Amino acid sequence: MDKKIKAVIIDDEKLARDIIAKYLSTNNKIQVVGECSNGFEGAKIISEQKPDIVFLDIQMPKINGFELLELIDNPPLVIFTTAFDQYAIKAFEVNAIDYLLKPFSRQRFDEALQKAINKLNSQNMSVQKLNSLNELYKKEEFLNRIVVKANHKIHIIPTDQIRYIEAQDDYVMIYSELGKYLKQKTLKSLADQLDNNQFIRIHRSYIINLNFLKQLELFGKGSYKVITKEGAKLPVSKSGYAKLKEVLS
Repeated sequence: MDKKIKAVIIDDEKLARDIIAKYLSTNNKIQVVGECSNGFEGAKIISEQKPDIVFLDIQMPKINGFELLELIDNPPLVIFTTAFDQYAIKAFEVNAIDYLLKPFSRQRFDEALQKAINKLNSQNMSVQKLNSLNELYKKEEFLNRIVVKANHKIHIIPTDQIRYIEAQDDYVMIYSELGKYLKQKTLKSLADQLDNNQFIRIHRSYIINLNFLKQLELFGKGSYKVITKEGAKLPVSKSGYAKLKEVLS
C-alpha cells in the first residue's frame, strides 16, 4: 500500500498505550492518528479519523471495548490488547485479527500487526466475523447494561431499568425508566443476551421485564395481553403465555 495505514490506540493504561505507540513508531507503514483512555473518546476518534486498525483494550472505564464496537457503523480491523484471557481467547484468534494478552512481546505484537497489514492488502476484511466475536463474548454472561448512540450522544441503559423491548425490523425500541431508545439489533439477538428469568419474550415482537409486569389479562378467546405497571398493553403469543406461566409459577 502506498499510503500509510492509520492506527488508533485505545487503552486506559498509559504505559500500555506508550508501548504500542513505541512498537508502531519503527514501522514506516503505520501512522498513529489518535490514542485515548476510554471508550467514549475512542468512538469519537474512530468516527473522526476512520483508522484502518484499532488496538483495543477490553476492560475500560465507562464502556468496554465490545460496547465501543457496537457504536461504530463500519468498524476497522481490531487487534485486542488485554490482561484478561478468560474464555474468549480462542474465539478471538478466529474472529478478530488477533488477541494480545498483556504483557506481550515485541515479536508477538509484530505478528499481530502483520496479520492486519496482510488483511488490508488483500482487502478481505470480514465484519461479520468481528460481530460474531462480539456476540460470542456476550453470551458468556447476561448483559447488565445496553449502550445506545442517539442524537450524537452515547447512552448507557442499565437492564434493570428496561420496561420492555419492541422489535422494529432490524432494530429494537427499548422502553426504559430513562426514556425510549432505538438500537440497531434484532430482538432475537438481544433476547439471547438477557437473563431469561427476568426478560421473557412474550411475542415475536416483544420482550418484557417481569419486574414491570402488573398483570396478565385474558383478551378475547384464548388470547392474552400483559399490562405493565405504566399501563402499556402488550400482546402475548401462545408460546409467550407458556413461558410466562412457567416462570411465574
